[in-house]
Amino acid sequence: MDLKQLEYFVRVAELGSFTRASIALDIAQPALSRQVRLLEVELHQNLLIRNGRGATPTEAGKLLLEHGRGILHQVERAREEMGRVRGSLAGRVAIGLPPTLARVLTVPLTRAFRLQLPDARLSIIEGLSAVMQEWLLNGRLDIAVLYNAQPAAGIEMSPLMDEDLLLVQARPPGLAEDPPPGPITLKAVAQLPLVIPSRPNAIRMHVEAEMASIGCRPVIALEIDGVSAILDLVADGAGCALLSRNAVASSIRPSAFTTRAVCQPVLRTRLSLVTSSVRPATLTQQATLQLIQSIADIQLAEAWAAPKP
Repeated sequence: MDLKQLEYFVRVAELGSFTRASIALDIAQPALSRQVRLLEVELHQNLLIRNGRGATPTEAGKLLLEHGRGILHQVERAREEMGRVRGSLAGRVAIGLPPTLARVLTVPLTRAFRLQLPDARLSIIEGLSAVMQEWLLNGRLDIAVLYNAQPAAGIEMSPLMDEDLLLVQARPPGLAEDPPPGPITLKAVAQLPLVIPSRPNAIRMHVEAEMASIGCRPVIALEIDGVSAILDLVADGAGCALLSRNAVASSIRPSAFTTRAVCQPVLRTRLSLVTSSVRPATLTQQATLQLIQSIADIQLAEAWAAPKP
């Protein structure tokens, strides 16, 4: 059995599409289809059901997918062990980061990765938490940092840090930056028009759940999936937002906004490091997990220190 053909089959099965797999593998789709078909001929089994919506594994395909993941993982581990003999780790690591976190971590993480793992390859993808969790399950990502990740089959989680959400408003013209405005209750926030991401964004779902716990519901002015766009609309007077301190601090014009702590209750989300339990982390991925943790501790501790209401 050709390992390259096995890798191609696993990626198609995980992504559910020859088109998506060809992009992920950087191979022409006809060549990819041909290699998978050769594998089917060798095994005398149809491994995939092909239709207009994509490709799904047959019963035989599901069995090979389970074995194939393990085989490819062991091959990757063997390569890493050989790399350790040479004194370095190799392999590719794909990391998913929320947009606001990517702004802070991408440069220092890439710099540290190149320094400590020079023979390995790093890929960083931005995305929303719900989408990135799906990417973890289908193999597009090896590691993801997710907001308010919930226990689910196929994933393993470890807490990274807690982050307070602040009420973000446009700064009135001529208002001095000091003193900062005082805290506001969540019940009062529920009376304000919000510019907020659409469901199933993790922060949106968390805000709605916390407001429901005190008998309120948010007033949605606009649903916008993008931190930069949300801040632009807040600055333009379209409404308020609930974002992290860092999201404002890393914006183009942080002085255009005021931020207020939310209390009764404090509006707080959790960032978690999430990996697939179906594909155990390789040594390179384990080293990358440690890098993310250490860099997050340095880069985010001050920026995301919880303001005291």
